[in-house]
Amino acid sequence: MSNAAQNTRRIFTGVESSGPVPVEYRFSHAKNGNRHLVVVFANFTAPGEYGWSNGVLDKVRSNILWIRDLFDGANSYYLCKGMDFALEQSVAGLISRVMNSLSLTPDDCTMFGSSKGGSAAIYFGLKYGFRNILASVPQFLIGTYVKEGIPSAARLMMGEVTEQNVRVLDSVLPDLVRSGANPSANIYLISSPQDEQYTRQVEPFIGLFQRHENFNFVYNDSSLITGHGKVTLRNLPAIMGLLNLLVDGIAPRIGMVRNGCEEPERDTSAIDAYLTETSQVRGDSFPRPVVLSPAANDRTARDAIRFVGTAPGAVRVSLWEDGKYQGAAPVAADGSWTWERDKPWAKGRHVIRLFAADANNYQSERTEVIFTAVDPETAQEAAPAPVAAAAPVQAPMPAQPLVLTVTAPAARQQLHGPAVTFSGYAPGAVRVEFQEGGVALGTCGVMADGSWTWQPGWAWNEGGHFVEAIAVGAAGNASPWVTVPFSLGNAYAVPQPGAYFTPGY
Repeated sequence: MSNAAQNTRRIFTGVESSGPVPVEYRFSHAKNGNRHLVVVFANFTAPGEYGWSNGVLDKVRSNILWIRDLFDGANSYYLCKGMDFALEQSVAGLISRVMNSLSLTPDDCTMFGSSKGGSAAIYFGLKYGFRNILASVPQFLIGTYVKEGIPSAARLMMGEVTEQNVRVLDSVLPDLVRSGANPSANIYLISSPQDEQYTRQVEPFIGLFQRHENFNFVYNDSSLITGHGKVTLRNLPAIMGLLNLLVDGIAPRIGMVRNGCEEPERDTSAIDAYLTETSQVRGDSFPRPVVLSPAANDRTARDAIRFVGTAPGAVRVSLWEDGKYQGAAPVAADGSWTWERDKPWAKGRHVIRLFAADANNYQSERTEVIFTAVDPETAQEAAPAPVAAAAPVQAPMPAQPLVLTVTAPAARQQLHGPAVTFSGYAPGAVRVEFQEGGVALGTCGVMADGSWTWQPGWAWNEGGHFVEAIAVGAAGNASPWVTVPFSLGNAYAVPQPGAYFTPGY
């Protein structure tokens, strides 16, 4: 196995909706039971509005919670919409629930971010009493910054962009620091005079931290820094070093500190329950999308491939290949959807994975469709030649295509076992067959309403499993194979050779 594969972290996605504003998040478990939580706030232009989510934190040993800063299509500094700070309360509630699910305290947490994520790290770290704060090139005059440079954020945060609202947002962070809130926090602020925002957004506010016992200012005067974003990149080794020290319980200062705090066999049931409760993938809310065309293993001209299907209860269907986004299709009121790519597909075999999403961005389980794209002339050659008319013969009705939906276990679900129950829908089928690693496991019948349940009569081994299922009709017609990756215990499902399954996708 390559080093890259070994370092990749398994990611859970979810939506915390218990507060006034739903907040989307990503979470990754600690390595070797590390007892720390790093909360990551996003900078502007962060991919998917999740900061530091490009793999740079893969080697950080702690639990990691990424919080998305995207509300009504714009950024908010994790603070407010229309000057309503209920959004801030919802973000704080998410952090609190994750922290409590891990049986941690604010002393076991680090708030981390750069640019607007750095501003959020300082704000939430000081206001809510978290022990460690690591902020690179933050903005302190938030109202002025969004008014002058990020109009979409200004409109979202203020509603009406007025001088009064600008002054209120400009005062939020300086007033909090000036108050001396959380005076014992370990604060690490990184900036540079080469940052064009330094003179106006950072330097005037450094003195406000004089009441904080362990305020550390990393001042990088490198001539190689050429702008705001370059400060963080230039200090990346130092940032990663600081982050790992804080995760290990070492705050760089004189004095005795506690190190380690590992619990490899710790009980993860509380955080596992929370991740399941708030999971963005809601197989029980609405079924995975059905693809009517292209049919399974179709050979289709690569410039004439059109996806057609149904997704009741969804507002859009999202299509991916090899973990890369291909496009999205809106879903009509009757549940139908269609999608075509704006350029021909590459010749060869394609494996497309789809999911449906509702208005709150909750997602269905994934559907997989496999087809082969060929040149148009090849597709014409493969078409059957016309046959001369003959005496009318009553042709048998063709077997209807079948669609198999597995609602349990959910994809990549961690189960406690040892018993596992499979269930789902297969309208028009008479039975569902199961196999793992090419070995037949069993079969079950399908009820008149299309529902089915299979309860194997054995205890499953701990670790990852990759079960495949297929629905079969009375005429011998069959659905495409559906993969069901899940795990028992602390391990997670590992794809078998030839499988098309991307952890964290």
